[in-house]
Amino acid sequence: MSNYYKRRMSLAGIDLTQYAVDDLAPIVQETLDAKLHGISFSPYMEGQVIGMQLEAEQIRKRMAPLVPHVDWIRTFSCTEGNELSPGIAAEYGLKSMVGVWIDDDLEHNEEELNNGIAIARAGHAGILAIGNEVMLRGEIDEDQLIEYIQRAKAAVPGVPVGYVDAYFKFEDHPRIVEACDVILVNCYPFWEGYPIEHAHIYMKEMYRRAQAVSNGRKVIIAETGWPNRGTPEGDSVPSYENAVKYFIDAARWAAREDVDMFYFSSFDEEWKVAKEGDVGAFWGLWDKNGKLKY
Repeated sequence: MSNYYKRRMSLAGIDLTQYAVDDLAPIVQETLDAKLHGISFSPYMEGQVIGMQLEAEQIRKRMAPLVPHVDWIRTFSCTEGNELSPGIAAEYGLKSMVGVWIDDDLEHNEEELNNGIAIARAGHAGILAIGNEVMLRGEIDEDQLIEYIQRAKAAVPGVPVGYVDAYFKFEDHPRIVEACDVILVNCYPFWEGYPIEHAHIYMKEMYRRAQAVSNGRKVIIAETGWPNRGTPEGDSVPSYENAVKYFIDAARWAAREDVDMFYFSSFDEEWKVAKEGDVGAFWGLWDKNGKLKY
């Protein structure tokens, strides 16, 4: 058994009830030192918004603090400079789940898809993720999404191709399941209003529901997380303590069950407030300035 695996499994047995909240920060550090499978990565900094052109040096600087703590990053777009992230990750020795952003802008979708295919052909995509919650948002129909997935699979044989959405959408769309090589699920007890005491149990149930309809395909948690500040969502309360406990619970469960999980997210990002309210800015393990919050 490798030392890396032993370290991950040692974390899996932690009983959080034995720790006061002030004692949890070292466990977060130990968990990160043992490495996560992956983390969501977005390089936007304070004052920047979607649509701005990103430069390689900013991406490289933003990614650097993550390198000792993860094996994979997950990106969300292949345009406006985001297409540089997988190559930079490869320079750092990281793998990438490359996100191709799909929505109702069909012309832009073509640019995203072509760039994603180019990244995969360059050897910088461990997984190609075609679309993120586009069925949930209702921006294109099922046939259109399947066509994008099939085009990607035909263009990059040997690279696993999947689609990211809320876990229950794979129950609703079995044809999308059949089109995918891997099933990429977002699992958010927070957004469904669950109290932190039950959130971890419910997150596992979300994963199991996706597994039940996967027809043997690998299921990867593409996103899960908990904010530390902002307005509550039902019985889900953002706080330092709740965010820390959710992270540790999720990481140790993933280690114990050998589940590939991309934690959401790497950094706090203020631009998300416009779409998600005040809570949107506080999902990062690192703050907006790149300092570890816990």
